[in-house]
Amino acid sequence: MRVLTIDREYGCGAPIIAERLADHLGWTLWDQSLTTEIAKTAKVADEAARRCDERLDPWLHRLAKTSWPGYARSFSPTQPGALDTDCMVSMVQLVIEDAARHGNCVIVGRGAPYLLRDRKDAFHVFLFAPWEEKIRRLVRSGKTQSEAEDLVETVDRERADFIKHYFGKEWPNRQLYHLMINTAIGDDNVIAIVLNTMLARDTVKNP
Repeated sequence: MRVLTIDREYGCGAPIIAERLADHLGWTLWDQSLTTEIAKTAKVADEAARRCDERLDPWLHRLAKTSWPGYARSFSPTQPGALDTDCMVSMVQLVIEDAARHGNCVIVGRGAPYLLRDRKDAFHVFLFAPWEEKIRRLVRSGKTQSEAEDLVETVDRERADFIKHYFGKEWPNRQLYHLMINTAIGDDNVIAIVLNTMLARDTVKNP
């Protein structure tokens, strides 16, 4: 395996798990750094890129792009300072495909399992957790109880809408993943399972 993608439910601890996996493997981690790279390329602030990250544009903007002549042309991946989700997805695809070509990388979310589904050297993992576990993790990270509950309710719904719109698939699409793991078993156990299964699959593919 040369590429590991990690799709996840919000609040399940995926960012920390992905970082530890990348450190263990000695691979490049593409998570928030991917959004930062897009912002740099588009010449916009990081916050502008984060607003487009794995969520659809507001409905009025989407309506305008399909209804008003010239509006869609005002947003282009090559136009400095202009960024919407369509542009973001185009740029993300380029960055993810380039990262996969170089290999030895861990890519978190951003539709990576869908974009790289045909690569034989990619291993796809989905991480999830019970509602109570996600709330506990988010509160421990500094969120209030109400903030955590609101984020758990909304972020994954936005991710599902994003995947449905751009890839025409339900989220999560279980057929894409080699592993789906409940992170309530503990981060150390999750990491061990991912590493051991990657190694086992490599052994089967290259006896």
